[in-house]
Amino acid sequence: MTERLPGADVAIVGLGAAGGIAAHVLTRAGLDVVGLEAGPRLTREDCAFDEIANEVRARLARPKALAEMPTWRFDATQEAGPSPWPVVMMNAVGGTTVHYDGLSIRFLPWNFQARSRTVQRYGEGAIPEGSTLADWPFTYEDLEPFYDLVEWEIGVGGEDANPFDGPRSRPHPMPALRATGWAELLGDAASRLGWHPFLAPSAINSEPFDGRPACTYCGFCQNNVCHVDAKGATNLNVIPRAEATGLLRVETGARVLRIETDGDGLATGVTFVRDGRTCVQPARVVLVATYVYENTRLLLLSTSKAHPAGVGNDRGQVGLHYTAHVMPYRFGLFPGRRLNLFNGIGSQVVCLDDFNADNFDHSGEGFVGGGMITGSHEFLPVMFTRAYSHPPHVPRWGSAWKGWMKANAQSVGSVYAQVDALTYESDRLDLDPSVTDPHGVPVVRVTHRVHENEQAVAAFMQRTLDRLLREAGASETWQPPVMHVEGRHCAGGTRMGHDPDASVVDGYGLVHDTPNVGVLGASTFPTVGGSNPTLTVQATAWRTAQRIVDAWGEIAGG
Repeated sequence: MTERLPGADVAIVGLGAAGGIAAHVLTRAGLDVVGLEAGPRLTREDCAFDEIANEVRARLARPKALAEMPTWRFDATQEAGPSPWPVVMMNAVGGTTVHYDGLSIRFLPWNFQARSRTVQRYGEGAIPEGSTLADWPFTYEDLEPFYDLVEWEIGVGGEDANPFDGPRSRPHPMPALRATGWAELLGDAASRLGWHPFLAPSAINSEPFDGRPACTYCGFCQNNVCHVDAKGATNLNVIPRAEATGLLRVETGARVLRIETDGDGLATGVTFVRDGRTCVQPARVVLVATYVYENTRLLLLSTSKAHPAGVGNDRGQVGLHYTAHVMPYRFGLFPGRRLNLFNGIGSQVVCLDDFNADNFDHSGEGFVGGGMITGSHEFLPVMFTRAYSHPPHVPRWGSAWKGWMKANAQSVGSVYAQVDALTYESDRLDLDPSVTDPHGVPVVRVTHRVHENEQAVAAFMQRTLDRLLREAGASETWQPPVMHVEGRHCAGGTRMGHDPDASVVDGYGLVHDTPNVGVLGASTFPTVGGSNPTLTVQATAWRTAQRIVDAWGEIAGG
């Protein structure tokens, strides 16, 4: 039997980084909101100082995320199999902000106009054949006020020292996290090379903020709940504020099956299951705010007479333009020097934008774009030993490997880049025709390979990373034998744009063919950018929610 719940103005599917921001904006404006979250509520009591549980067994990704892992293939001729890359996040009130390490970096102005600026400077021929690179339907200047609102609402610390940043309305609300010896070593080396290092902005309190304490630098930040609530996670700020209005009802354990639509093709709410019971949540507006893979899957599963191919897919655009960060890593040995990279936290790092976006002359390089360079931290022991963190001449196992590790493990440093990988006609998401989750629902199938442009960027970055490590004092450097694709830093599948024939949602994230459905998150991004996407996810979510408030009568139908 299906239970029909009380109606709401807005139903938000997924109450994480984006959904939490939207709930705050909508309830503040007086709208009645229900947040449907597949995961539980977590608190500081759920923190575990346990690398095996957090990093290896992915305890916070259980049970839903691990049970619906996307499959992967490199081209359309292959049978999809298990993903070779990390692709899951987690389900909980607060979403990924509960377990991330807080890097909260704005995209650069160039990222929003990558195609037009590339063509203007290097000509149309600079765009690789088969690439679907496109400008965003708005500029950095349009999004900047929302970046500012998010930074001050959740608490982002930074030193405002990056000369490549776009203009800011005001400084960060608190200082950056304190520098480590490794950050200072790399920063000094970068400065000697004429580059511009800066301490990463982070949504982790460097000092008491918003009634929450400062970070303790415990070293167990990634894939973990903060033991003192120092993270700017949405379950600690915007979601409680939305609940305090009395206008946000949170339904946990709610696994949404589909968006319901009427004969005119407009959304009427969603259907979800919880504890074996099927429930219908009526709503005048539906916001899909899960994750790139689940956003795409939910739209494709929401078939009806009005939308036989799924909501947003009347023109066959859902699932297209998928991309993910290609992440070149390089290791360096600093003999006799104790770097202490097992300590500290993942966002306590130094970064460089000198080779991001179009901040350097690409003439003759043979590629478009670049990426932000970062010095690794919170490199925990098990993770370290699994990451090709020893030179190629050292065996992968056995007494020689153990001896080398015992002598050198504390003296190995790592740096990486996040390559702003382009989108291509061949790379996409769809429903796997043969693999289902435990509920019998098809999982997402990823079709993606590293293209020649991204291979060229990665090779350039490897040379640059080598220069940095050697300037910092490394006696030798090496790279892993396999290029890493960060499938958790992905974009596309529900691209935003002005043209309904080439995108799923408009510039405000509202679905072209179902305008009372909005999509929040990086699935709407035309490009993946050259840095961590979460802050941009949250800024665009605020912008979408504000649009719904401002045009409520038009969007909700009166």
